[in-house]
Amino acid sequence: MSERAHRERADAVLEVEFILRDSNYPFVRVSEAESCTFELAEMIARDDGRYAEFFNVTGVDPDRVTALAAEHETAEASLLSRYEDGGLFEFSVSGDCPAHRLAELGALPRSVRAEAGEGRIVAEIPSQYDPGPIVDAFLATHPDAELAGKQEKGEVSPMFPESTHQRLLQDVLTDRQREVIDAAFEAGYYEWPRETTGQEVADGLGISSATFSEHIHAAERKLLTALLAEL
Repeated sequence: MSERAHRERADAVLEVEFILRDSNYPFVRVSEAESCTFELAEMIARDDGRYAEFFNVTGVDPDRVTALAAEHETAEASLLSRYEDGGLFEFSVSGDCPAHRLAELGALPRSVRAEAGEGRIVAEIPSQYDPGPIVDAFLATHPDAELAGKQEKGEVSPMFPESTHQRLLQDVLTDRQREVIDAAFEAGYYEWPRETTGQEVADGLGISSATFSEHIHAAERKLLTALLAEL
């Protein structure tokens, strides 16, 4: 095998797809009850063990989504942008969320979609992890899930495409937000697995962890809202 082939093999990830139809999952239940569609825009780990999941929800009054999400103790919903037929939401999740569970195991959910009571999750498993135990552990805790397929890919998808990252930094962020998110980006805060913690980035900037969290969360919301507005 050539050196280039070795490098490509080392960078390869396994993409796995799961189907979920259990109405106990909020995004599955609401998609059926409200005849709407949930589609993941991005998922970002937080330092407190929770995850921020940014969803486009279409075909429903956004207030209905917020009200239904409030019924679940493991999810908190915030409406970031209202559309004519839906909105962009940030869900802060933990516990029994299947995407959260995959992330805990080492897989990175890249596509999470629910429509008409059927949910699909596509996740990437980096080459440094053994995919077998990850898939087995996920199915053990979510026995209702079905492994629908798997395929090898070249590399982990970037969280923010570089072509849009720099332009949006200039267009939508304050100087302080731009400084914080750029430092996080360069330090590997958005790599998977994460190469640095928020506290470490904050220390490098000479600011508190709370100040870092305030600026990074606001910047992420602005970037995703602006990015999705262009699609």
